[in-house]
Amino acid sequence: MSALAELQTRLGYQFRDDGLLLLALTHPSIAHEQNVPTPHNQRLEFLGDAVLGLVLSSALYKKFPDSDEGLLTKSRARLVNAGSLAAHGRALGLGAHLVLSRGEENTGGRERASALTDAFESLLGAIFLDGGLEPAREFILREFNGDFSELEVSTAGIENPKGELQELLQAKSPVAPSYELISAVGPDHDRQFICAVLHGGVELARGAGKSKRAAESEAAVAALKILRAAAGG
Repeated sequence: MSALAELQTRLGYQFRDDGLLLLALTHPSIAHEQNVPTPHNQRLEFLGDAVLGLVLSSALYKKFPDSDEGLLTKSRARLVNAGSLAAHGRALGLGAHLVLSRGEENTGGRERASALTDAFESLLGAIFLDGGLEPAREFILREFNGDFSELEVSTAGIENPKGELQELLQAKSPVAPSYELISAVGPDHDRQFICAVLHGGVELARGAGKSKRAAESEAAVAALKILRAAAGG
């Protein structure tokens, strides 16, 4: 299996035009190195950014019908910040497939956050051009499934549940809460995690989510509710 074929299997999308995928993986440094006009991924990045914004805005609008414009905008910003997009590119293994100049290669370009972010957005643009909006939408929603679980916590009015829980507990005890993974079931693209939060070896609550971090956040939310109810607030 060729490198691009293996990557497409991991993406869950087969390109009709492999040239679009290759273009999405071509870093602008190639053009600078060759000193001649050479196609690279910046135009696809521009398109992919727009496709990503449209799909996520639509999904947020439908998922959180009671949220106002400000909260929807803030939620979208959390989903598409550079760190988040670089993490998606890294999880997909895009770095190994980037077409880089020798200079970029020698200075760690394959793991550079900006290169991974640009490649991820370029990939979205390539999928859109190759297959249309629906395949791009399916890919984006599949990729961001776990991130939406974490957003549900913040829309419930608790921005940093783990931090709030730690602050509440350490006001009475120097011991910090800890988190334990109870189970992780389901296929890789639709995994369900269950985590427990403990304090001093005693389980306070459990939470579920599409990622370990989301499950921990949900456990912290549940523990906060229990502790505040017990305290009369």
